[in-house]
This record gives sequence, C-alpha cells and structure tokens, in this order.
Amino acid sequence: MNAFHAFCRKSLESIRDQGRYRTFTPLMKQADRYPYYRDTDGNDVLVWSSNDYLAMGGHPVLIEAACDAARTMGAGSGGTRNISGTSPLIDALERELADLHGKQAGLLFTSGFVSNQAALSTILNSLPNGPDERWQVFSDAKNHASMIAGIKGSRAIVNIFRHNDMTHLESLLAATPAAAPKLIVFESVYSMDADIAPIGAICDLATRFGAMTYLDEVHAVGMYGPNGGGVSERDRVAHRVDIIEGTLAKAFGCHGGYITGDSDVVDFIRSTAPGFIFTTSLPPSTAAAALASVRHVKQDHARRVKLFERADMLKRKFDAAGLPRIDSDSHIVPLHIGEAALCTEVSQRLMSEFRMYATPINYPTVPRGEERLRFTPGPLHTDAMMDELVTALLAIIEPARRAAA
Repeated sequence: MNAFHAFCRKSLESIRDQGRYRTFTPLMKQADRYPYYRDTDGNDVLVWSSNDYLAMGGHPVLIEAACDAARTMGAGSGGTRNISGTSPLIDALERELADLHGKQAGLLFTSGFVSNQAALSTILNSLPNGPDERWQVFSDAKNHASMIAGIKGSRAIVNIFRHNDMTHLESLLAATPAAAPKLIVFESVYSMDADIAPIGAICDLATRFGAMTYLDEVHAVGMYGPNGGGVSERDRVAHRVDIIEGTLAKAFGCHGGYITGDSDVVDFIRSTAPGFIFTTSLPPSTAAAALASVRHVKQDHARRVKLFERADMLKRKFDAAGLPRIDSDSHIVPLHIGEAALCTEVSQRLMSEFRMYATPINYPTVPRGEERLRFTPGPLHTDAMMDELVTALLAIIEPARRAAA
C-alpha cells in the first residue's frame, strides 16, 4: 500500500470514529406520489429532506416538456455551447431567467456549484494584479462551498466578514484601499441556519464603498417574491445587485445553474470562463423542463403561499412538542441534535423504524456541536405527515440522548 492509500484509509477511519461518515440512501422518487419515495425493497419512504421545495419535479407540465424535447432532439445536447450544444430552448431559458431577476442577460451552467465556482473565479481573476488593481473580495463566513471554491481559485485578496454582520463588513470595507476593486459575495437564504441576509443593507454598503455585489439565491428562487425572483425581488432590491446567481435544481425541480446581470459582464464570463466553455451543455429534456418550470412557477402564486404555510405549520408543531428547533426566518426548518454520532443515529432510526428520511447535517458542513437534522416541508406535506414525524422524533431523540450520556 502506498502512502496515499494509507492516508485515505486512516482518514476514513477517523471520519467513521467521529460519526461523520456519509452513507447514501438509494431512494426512487415517485413523481405521482411525492413526497413519498421508494427504497430498494419497494417500501414507501416519506422524505423530509428534499430540495424540490415546491414539488415541481413531478409536475405534469415539466414531464411533458421533457418528454417532448427528448423525442424531438434526443437524450444529450451533443456538445459544448460552442460545439452544436446551444439549442433554442437554452437561449429561451437564459432570456426567461434574466427576466425573472430583472437583468439584461442570463447564462446557464451545468449546476449551481459550477455557476458559482466558474463565475467568481473568472471575475476575481479578471483584472491586473497591481497593488490597487487586485480584487478585494468580501465573503460571508457562512457562504456555500461553491462560492468558497470560486474565491479560492482566484488571486483576489480575501476578507471574510462575520455572518450577516454589517458592522464587521463595514469595518473591512473601510480598511480597504479606496481605489481597489471590491466584490461582496453572499447568499440570500442560508440553507443550514435557515436565516436570510439583509440584502438592502449590504447594497447600501456596496454603494457607499464602491463595491460590486454577487448574490446567491439558490435557496430562494421560485419561492420568494411576487414572481419567484428570490429574496431580492421580495425586498425590492434586485435592481441594486450586480450579479444574481441561482439554480434550476431546487424549487424549479430540474437541474442546472445560472447567473444573471449586466449584458457585458455576463458576456465576458460567457467568453472566458473555463467552467462554462469546456463542458457539455444541458440536455434538451432538462432545458425544456426547466423552461416550462420557470414560466409556470412565475404564475403559480398559490404554490408559494402553500410552501410557507406548511413550513410555519411544522415549526409550530415542533415547538408545541418541545423539540429543539433552531430559529428560522425561512422555509427551512432545522432541528438541533448537537453531536455527530447521535445525529446520524437519529436519521438512521427514522429511516429503519419509521420509514422517514431526514438528512443528518454534520461537521464540516456545520461547526462541531451544531449538528442538526434539516427539514424542508413542502406544499404536499400534510398535517398528518407532520404529526407522524413529531411522534417519531419524540420516540427517538430523548431516549437516544440518555443512552449516549
């Protein structure tokens, strides 16, 4: 065994000993019975940790659009965007996304991770490397791994501000050379803590210090705002944000990521970002389903209302039962467990004893001691389902804690 193989084995042993080892549960989504999935034995499993927030993944409008496109255009796109991989569906989808956020242009990527990594690294490597020309980037301490990857892949000077702390962000901006190009990078809804950024206040600081803004709306698009344009639309500040990034893989029920912004900025990224240029474009069926979803969700106001009503109901049921819910300003409902092995055990017992699936969130996704289960109730989760969940959690958590003590 060579040194690297030995390192891998030792690292995996350590991860297992800490209760952080990730096991993937194979589940088959049932388009006509969501949020029920099936396990490999054919049993129904009630899923509580899906990013298909609006239950759009099985919507007939999307399925028909995908099937029609596959029958007409085949399974794959056939190439990169520059090599026969740009279909009329993709062009239409980029226009639709730009319109969703009130921007001049949009650009599709193969995933939300890739859109953040490619766009941020391209922007932050774009200017000369002189003392007053090098980008200064200001990143929220709880930004997603994809944003961190994009920043780390650049030569920018990195300033990390405490999560949603405007006083700290202001002090960092004030300490930066006035002539230096600046970019503030943040999210709207933070999916692990379930809180929301003060977008207007961040834009105020950006204006004051001459900074650009880059907003990740992946956990908000489709759900927040009159048309599903995200928290920035809800708060009426989308026009003040320079670049808005989003995903098609969560509330829109499909796959892919995107950015929207000024036409010259978007065109520059389109023309220079390796993560865009050198990868095969989205398949026709995916682009067609996504286009149908964005158009439908813009008009489906009742679905958004139902989502937030369901999230509020689960919060109230957790509180009434005395379960250790983490405060949430959003549609995401985290439940504090506080220890990695226990968090994994609760998740596994929910599955094995109650046929319910909830993902354990352990370090390094969250700090040690803040391990949690993350629940995402959607429009199709009923009161009866929630009552079953509360009963199951009460039967598992406290006895498991006592046994571990």
